Amino acid sequence: MKNLTYLMLGVILFSCAKKEADQPSKSYRIAYNVWTDKEGDNYEVFTMKADGSDPINITNLSGVEWTYRAYNDKVLYISDKDTCHRCYFLYETDAYGKEHRKIGGPQLRDSWMSTRRGGEEIIVNPRVEGDSAFYIINKSGELVQKVYTGLPYFSDPFFSPDGQEIVFRGSKKRFKPNIGYQDELYIVGVDGSNLRQLTYYPQDDTTANWYSYHAGPPFWEPNRNIITYHSKQQGGSYLFQINPDGTGQKKLTPDSILVGWHSWSPDGQHITFDSNTGGKDGKMNFDIFTMEYETGAITQVTTDTLFEQAPVFVEVE
Repeated sequence: MKNLTYLMLGVILFSCAKKEADQPSKSYRIAYNVWTDKEGDNYEVFTMKADGSDPINITNLSGVEWTYRAYNDKVLYISDKDTCHRCYFLYETDAYGKEHRKIGGPQLRDSWMSTRRGGEEIIVNPRVEGDSAFYIINKSGELVQKVYTGLPYFSDPFFSPDGQEIVFRGSKKRFKPNIGYQDELYIVGVDGSNLRQLTYYPQDDTTANWYSYHAGPPFWEPNRNIITYHSKQQGGSYLFQINPDGTGQKKLTPDSILVGWHSWSPDGQHITFDSNTGGKDGKMNFDIFTMEYETGAITQVTTDTLFEQAPVFVEVE
């Protein structure tokens, strides 16, 4: 999946002890991605209860399966099954992996995605030769609309609560070394109008490599109308929030924990994220955490030696 170098920050002493915190509602499970076979490059999508119990492999396939979004009781995942290695197409299943459906549409890039209109439409980052746009598709994979950003690099789109704007990770340079590439968050209308830069990486911070997340994949949280993202700053990787107008930027997570990909519970009460818990000996190991937004209380919910990343909440009965 995405290059793990976004958390290769050098090594920071991991000192976040497992804390007690209110867990998300039992009506949610967490879907997340597990690197089950490093030599075979095999990733699977698992779900578990919000306290880390009852883990289930819901894909159980050879090759690469990876989730970037859930809506209602459905988990969206990309897969290279029935095609070439790391050639991704979009699929859907339930929280227990009982029914799988290929959504169709174009081949996809390795990118986060978002939904609107109750999951009836999905914005994706396609791999289409000769085209350079986000695609909004319906649940049958049919093209609804293209969104051109005008930037050389763009990825990880997320709809605004009203579905009329998109926040995404972009750059004025292509993703290449030694040409000034640096990602930031941008907002654009779904018609491609009113592009504006939202985040500005601190000019005096030199701790991020060119390939590091200066502004990681965003989540537009509808209950508070805020946008959250992670960023490598001052030698660590932390979660930040910002208002859609660029005001109110603040750091949400402590220095003692390295935050990676994240998402919110549908009720807006909890955030789940992955973190490198490898410790000071230089090892890499990723686990899943939850955080209660109002109190900031953090709970580690996986503790094994598997690489577990990119968690999303999925509703269950």
